Amino acid sequence: MSKILTAIYDEHRLIQEAFYYMLKDIDDIEIISTVNTKELLISFLKEQTVHVLIMNIYVLNTNYLTLIKDITTQFPKISLLVYSINDSEDFIVKIIRSGARGFLDKDSERHDLIEAIYTLRNGFDYYSKSIASLLVKRYVSNADKQHRISEEKIKTLSTRETEILRMWGNGMSNKEIADKLFISIRTVESHKNHIMQKLNLKTTVDMLKFAIRNNIVDL
Repeated sequence: MSKILTAIYDEHRLIQEAFYYMLKDIDDIEIISTVNTKELLISFLKEQTVHVLIMNIYVLNTNYLTLIKDITTQFPKISLLVYSINDSEDFIVKIIRSGARGFLDKDSERHDLIEAIYTLRNGFDYYSKSIASLLVKRYVSNADKQHRISEEKIKTLSTRETEILRMWGNGMSNKEIADKLFISIRTVESHKNHIMQKLNLKTTVDMLKFAIRNNIVDL
């Protein structure tokens, strides 16, 4: 296996050295640079191959978010690993949305750092346990919220509209639905339009996705 080329970015020399000495004896990892300014970092990344970039972030501000986005946009092959003592949910989510592939918090240890580098190099994201737990809880919370919203929308549909949505979602044409329910094709189309209005959907594709997500159709 080739060396994992790793760079370290931090404004403070002491922190750079801390990361360096934690990794210098790992055979598969090669620290190719420690950088303390954004200008030097971007210049270095343009000239050298870097597999994993370790970045220590103290406070979240526009400059850091812009730097992360610039790095992940200009150098998509670099896996960005962020370390921070700030473990607030808003902070973590913004960092990840900006493009960071890994995140270590204040409770992380040396073995977590090493594992994160290997994991990122293998093409996977890495988050320390507390952060992974936070992200899972956030996902579940958002899923529950979306489920409740969908349930409220479904309740606005009449029995006939729900029936037509189920039949149409299961692949029946307007004519087949009309024949089965003893109504006109025009009435079927009118019901479908009302369904889309009530569910605030723009296309029939969106309507089908809604029916599938909410188990209205039989798969």
